[in-house]
Amino acid sequence: MTTLRFITAFTLMFAASAWALEFSDIAHEGELRFLASHPDPSGYRYESRVRITQESLETGIVSLTTCHYQLDPIRKIVIVYNPKRLQTLEIASATRIGGIEVQGHYVTMTDVQRGATICVDLESRALDRIDQSTYRLMAGPLMRRYFDGYLPMQARLMFEWPAHLLKLKQTNPSPQPGVRLMQDSAAAELDITFAGRLVANIDLSPP
Repeated sequence: MTTLRFITAFTLMFAASAWALEFSDIAHEGELRFLASHPDPSGYRYESRVRITQESLETGIVSLTTCHYQLDPIRKIVIVYNPKRLQTLEIASATRIGGIEVQGHYVTMTDVQRGATICVDLESRALDRIDQSTYRLMAGPLMRRYFDGYLPMQARLMFEWPAHLLKLKQTNPSPQPGVRLMQDSAAAELDITFAGRLVANIDLSPP
């Protein structure tokens, strides 16, 4: 039985097929490339929306929705969340998936069809206090693994917070070709196209 595992601070992806790509599109182990254009725009993509509240500053717990789109056809997929951070977990929606089982910090999907989608609502202790004036929210590792390399993928990371409590201090990665940042006083969005293993974060501070 073929098994696909997502391991998360948010997610890690091991992908099963890459017929639309050239060999040069695959990043090697230890390599991270940001891509100004996506060589496989109809392929797998990941989205997360994180909501930070005033209570989050005290507890570190945020609520978020994570979605996996355009999954490859495969017999079994396991999403594994960080048990030290995960608080609650619930399946929000799913399409083209034969069976879904939630057990602890695992979500197991079986008989996944091409183009399948799953969205998960959860609470996680993902907000860390770095110093007296900085909070850090991590996303990753994010990857689309293929044998001993990594396929290109798109990750859309959205963050919301109370404007009177916080402001965006910096992002990693910073804006560049392949990394687009949009922001206002109470939200930010990182749209990242890359190949490799990515750990992203945003730093927030009092206004």
